[in-house]
Amino acid sequence: MISAAIVGLGWWGRTIVRELADSDRIRAVLGVDPDAECRHRAQALGIATAAGLQQALDTPGIDALVLCSPHRYHSAQIVAAAEAGKHVFCEKPFSTSCAEAEAALTAVRAAGLCLGVGHERRFEPAVVELRRRCASGDLGTLLAFEGNFSQDRFLALPADSWRLSRAEAPVGPLSATGVHLVDLALSIFGEPSEVWARLSTRATTFENGDTLSVTLAFPQGETAAITAILTTPFLGRICVLGSRGWMEIRDRSHPESPAGWDVTTTLRGSTPDVRFFPPHRAVRDNLERFADSIDGLAEYPVTTEEIRATVRVCDAIARSAASGAVEPVRSW
Repeated sequence: MISAAIVGLGWWGRTIVRELADSDRIRAVLGVDPDAECRHRAQALGIATAAGLQQALDTPGIDALVLCSPHRYHSAQIVAAAEAGKHVFCEKPFSTSCAEAEAALTAVRAAGLCLGVGHERRFEPAVVELRRRCASGDLGTLLAFEGNFSQDRFLALPADSWRLSRAEAPVGPLSATGVHLVDLALSIFGEPSEVWARLSTRATTFENGDTLSVTLAFPQGETAAITAILTTPFLGRICVLGSRGWMEIRDRSHPESPAGWDVTTTLRGSTPDVRFFPPHRAVRDNLERFADSIDGLAEYPVTTEEIRATVRVCDAIARSAASGAVEPVRSW
């Protein structure tokens, strides 16, 4: 059993505490947040709390930190954890800049520790099946990826929430939901060479935008078209189109409380195959795979290079959203 401290006890941090309550692989033993109200709400879930990170770093019985803190703190907290000999699971986005990401990755590698990242959508059974079929050649030559991940939960946030801040979350729809689709597109096609992004605030007062559209261009000619919106009621859809067929996944509910997925696959010359994939606790699955890597039972399935690539692409998206131009994906 891996003992973890949850750093950041807002909405998602408390979700993690609940997800791990019945896990036999990793448990939350301490919650860290400077906000007294957040600590109080976490205590109601039966977890001890602390106001500062140092207590988690100084406690010998804590094996790992799970970071659910604002994005700009991730890199420094990862470095501090590595220096204290703690494994780290970091919620997405991994970092707000390539330089900070490299500093964090270097610290973890130098300390010989394990690293996980909050790309839980990879662990949904329908996505696992999609990636398998793409790799097998069932869909023929892969041509395009389409994805939409929209939600209206942020409408309930106070106006001063860090999630709506241009400084704390510069491209709001990207860090909220769009990064999941970026990661999935990269997991199928590899790393793109250039991106074009358009960010706007159309229906809210969010200073970091409520509507994001992104096009990713890949070196071999594949394209990904991604949309993330923070005012439309929940919609989750992923589709990969190939020369012999296509496969589409539609979410029945927000991934926080999964209700399953409707999956349609159509191959040339056949009728559409429609299947239902039942709910799966992908958030807990991801964290338990992280725990397995700590115990040496299996390699963590999201590689360091994949983490790097997603940060590089998100950096290019942020630059394109600011410039309005097609921007290259820069190597480090």
